[in-house]
Amino acid sequence: MASSSPCRCPLLGRVRLWVLAFAVGLAMGAGAPRAGLAQSVLYKLAHSKSAKSRLPFTLQRNLIVVPVTLNGRGPYYFMLDTGVGTSLITDPGLRDSLGLRLGQRFLVAGVGEEAPLVAFQTDSVRVQLGDKASSPCISFLLLSDDIFDLSSYVGQPIHGILGADVFRSFVVEVDAEEQILMLHDPIRFRAPRGRRWAHLPLDIEGDKSYIHTEVALNDSVRMPLKLILDTGAGHALSIETSSDARLTLPPERLRTHLGRGLSGDVHGYLGRVQGMRLGRYYVRSLITSFPDDKAVQAKVQVPRNGNIGFELLKRFNVVIDYPHNKLWLKPNALYRDPFEHDMCGLELLATGPQYRRYVVQRVEPGSPADRAKIKPRDEILSLNLAPAESFSLTQLSRLLHSADGRELILFLRRPDGEIYPARIVLKRQI
Repeated sequence: MASSSPCRCPLLGRVRLWVLAFAVGLAMGAGAPRAGLAQSVLYKLAHSKSAKSRLPFTLQRNLIVVPVTLNGRGPYYFMLDTGVGTSLITDPGLRDSLGLRLGQRFLVAGVGEEAPLVAFQTDSVRVQLGDKASSPCISFLLLSDDIFDLSSYVGQPIHGILGADVFRSFVVEVDAEEQILMLHDPIRFRAPRGRRWAHLPLDIEGDKSYIHTEVALNDSVRMPLKLILDTGAGHALSIETSSDARLTLPPERLRTHLGRGLSGDVHGYLGRVQGMRLGRYYVRSLITSFPDDKAVQAKVQVPRNGNIGFELLKRFNVVIDYPHNKLWLKPNALYRDPFEHDMCGLELLATGPQYRRYVVQRVEPGSPADRAKIKPRDEILSLNLAPAESFSLTQLSRLLHSADGRELILFLRRPDGEIYPARIVLKRQI
């Protein structure tokens, strides 16, 4: 049975911004009772002679989604996120289907005035990752309500989030092009060789990893920043200007809706920084989020200046090495792709049994979609004469970022049943 006296746990030590959708912030705060969430048993490879395990994943909207077997059943689909300290089951329906036992009860508080969410510790979960990596008993937090609705954002079923326990157990190699994870035994792991590999020190503080790197805000301001390494954030770079007085907004910027968190909408600015140093590599003209973050900064336990997300990391083959405190990077075929923001102004959510119906959640004021008189709750029926269900949500998102001046013809169904045609010309806004 669950404990009758809940522990108040200030979640959301950060707000994680996903371009074109809402944010999810998941970081156990200083007020959380750590002993109850301790991971006494982590993941291991099945055979003592195994040096690594191969795990395919899908890259959906810049998020790593892996198939997972829980208590011998599945597959279930989890995001892999360095930014989350304690792994989460976000689908409360798994409690009954997996026979999960509920332990200590937590109240998970947001940034603002929203009523706290109830979550329960459950330590009865046997986890299998791929053919060789497993754990007989991993602790999760089971949310009482799927308030994040990650499935509608990603466009496929999502049952939870795997966090730091995976990265503490293995050296994790991520190949975004091939969509393959390699989970290496830390003892047997050998550092990658070759002149194209760069490495950076990786600081582990609490359950999160940080890099220190130089960012050029403009021609005259270059400064070292401490950034969370965040595979669960779909943007390239986010900078919290309240963390340092020298961090200022770029002169060319776009005031916009950046995402959604537990306590409501997150607003801020989008702009570009001149460049960012990653070892021997210099990445130019990054689209950067500048959230209105004073309320968030007040809850930060470990001082930092922002985070880097998978829109940047996917341009490299990445080796995340918690056991040896290193991050290895090698450019891949995506390295020279430009950083682009949404050129349409639509935020879409996937619905229906197969998540192949697409409904407009929000329209950016003044955007091409707004000028085309597209409205929230409109459903996209076709795009350039192709049925909407022939696209994944990730493919639709790419089209909306695709090319300045590109013309799109949409047919939409209004909530009253009216079929509405719309012509949109994509426009680069930043």
